[in-house]
Amino acid sequence: MINFIFLFFFLLIAISAIVVLWSRNVLYSAFSLLVTFLGISALYVMAGADFVAVTQILIYVGGILVLLIFGVMLTNKGDRKTDDKNDILTESRNRFWGILVAMGLFTLLFYTFSGADFAGIHRQNFGDNEQSLSSVKGVGVQLMTEFVLPFEITGIY
Repeated sequence: MINFIFLFFFLLIAISAIVVLWSRNVLYSAFSLLVTFLGISALYVMAGADFVAVTQILIYVGGILVLLIFGVMLTNKGDRKTDDKNDILTESRNRFWGILVAMGLFTLLFYTFSGADFAGIHRQNFGDNEQSLSSVKGVGVQLMTEFVLPFEITGIY
């Protein structure tokens, strides 16, 4: 069942990312980006990284994407060459360079992850139960014990 859920979210992310890349309508691309971000946060939850998933939703979906959608919706574009007054279309057609850069990044990530030793990653012991560093409790304990000074200095700025 876990494999089916993972495959579903993978296909959802891949299809919505392709829609972001190939859609000429900026608003449709923004909504597809919303689906992509939510799917990625679902994969973070499946990986056990609760804190990263919530951060993904708060920062990307709640902040950046909502700002982008409101910016698109509130923009009044004067010289429109199309008949439909509600569409904001892009004119960029640099797909060759985009595909070339994407394939280069994929190759780099593939060779990096294929050579990584994921078996060496272990859980740290926090008190009487084990919590991973990516869980909310693990991050909170680390912030309030070992990293309290950098956390407080960051709060000042």
